[in-house]
Amino acid sequence: MKRALIITYYWPPAGGPGVQRWLQFVKYFNDFGIEPVVYIPENPHYPMTDNSFVYEVPKDIKILKHPIKEPYRLAGLFSKKKTNTISSGIISKKKQSLLEKVMLYIRGNFFIPDARIGWVRPSVSFLSNYLLEQPVDIIISSGPPHSLHLIAMQLQKSTGIKWMADFRDPWTTIHYHASLRLNKASERKHKQLEARVLNSANCIVVTSPTTKREFEMITETPIEVITNGYAASNVVKTQLDTSFSISHIGSLLSERNPKELWKVLAEIASEKPLFKSDLCIQLAGTVSDDVLASIEKFGLSEATKSIGYVSHSEALQLQHNSQVLLLLEIDRPETRAIIPGKLFEYLAAKRPILAMGPFESDIEDIIVETKSGKFFSAHKEEVLKAHILNLYEQYKTTGLVIESENIEKYSRRELSRHMSDLIRKLV
Repeated sequence: MKRALIITYYWPPAGGPGVQRWLQFVKYFNDFGIEPVVYIPENPHYPMTDNSFVYEVPKDIKILKHPIKEPYRLAGLFSKKKTNTISSGIISKKKQSLLEKVMLYIRGNFFIPDARIGWVRPSVSFLSNYLLEQPVDIIISSGPPHSLHLIAMQLQKSTGIKWMADFRDPWTTIHYHASLRLNKASERKHKQLEARVLNSANCIVVTSPTTKREFEMITETPIEVITNGYAASNVVKTQLDTSFSISHIGSLLSERNPKELWKVLAEIASEKPLFKSDLCIQLAGTVSDDVLASIEKFGLSEATKSIGYVSHSEALQLQHNSQVLLLLEIDRPETRAIIPGKLFEYLAAKRPILAMGPFESDIEDIIVETKSGKFFSAHKEEVLKAHILNLYEQYKTTGLVIESENIEKYSRRELSRHMSDLIRKLV
């Protein structure tokens, strides 16, 4: 049995996709000969919480906690809403208030690489003492926040223990990095820290092939792609919506606003009155005002349900019940590496996926491989319209059915097997 110290910020009751990756690995590690020890903040500031995840934490694992000083708590005294959106990565380049500009400048230039940098020094001290009494075979850091990699890097240097750096998202190429109002010195420091982490780790794990290619330009450290995945569930029973539901699960940022889709849906609704009465656009999660304004502009407000944040179990039920599942990514080259965690849950739901994003997105490769839907890049309104009409015709006649393939390898258990094999190979 190999013992692994996992340093992560997001842990139940944190909500959203960030918490699920290592929660799921930890659930299966013992089956593959890995004993996990999880290190988390004692008093974190989570922008969203989901208590349903608490019940998924294995009862027999060791969890270490240490206090963290959260600057977002202080910022929340000025604007709780803006603080939560910034800490979630929901940053609009348009219509920024003076307060938001100041908060972004402070976040980007005074907290490098991120707002949890103050947790590094006390964590190194705490974990150094722990490792003297309870040694481990490997240290694993999960980012973002990327400051957690700095904890692992210092522990590796002082102890000689092998270190795996797991990147759920890229660092300097993440879509919101350019929105942090960085000065040249801060931008340079980010890149230096990124390179230092990549070159110091014994192994790097990323969630997409594009991120691997980007990192290979910076380091010769071995890099492995282990995507996010889906957790098998016998609880969710599909009860298909009677309406022609097109559902998006998760946050909808201003820059993820699919105006071409709204335009196409509005055109079909004006041409086919029955389509208009059947259509139901379901948005579960935080939705930006810009997205809602676009929906209203195209006359789709009456067909739209903005549900707000839902628990993970509720999200899974929505996915299984929907006629069509909508997956959206910001149409910019730097988002080609982003593979949202919900894609894999969409695969498990076995409902047709309608995905939109940048050209050469890693999302498209998975959708093509699994035959789970269609991916559209920009400026393909006629093709998009024809596809939606085809889906609607199936819905009205035979019923919408998808015959996907090769999704089993994206199950959390199989991914945990892959991660466990990598750990044993490294130590």
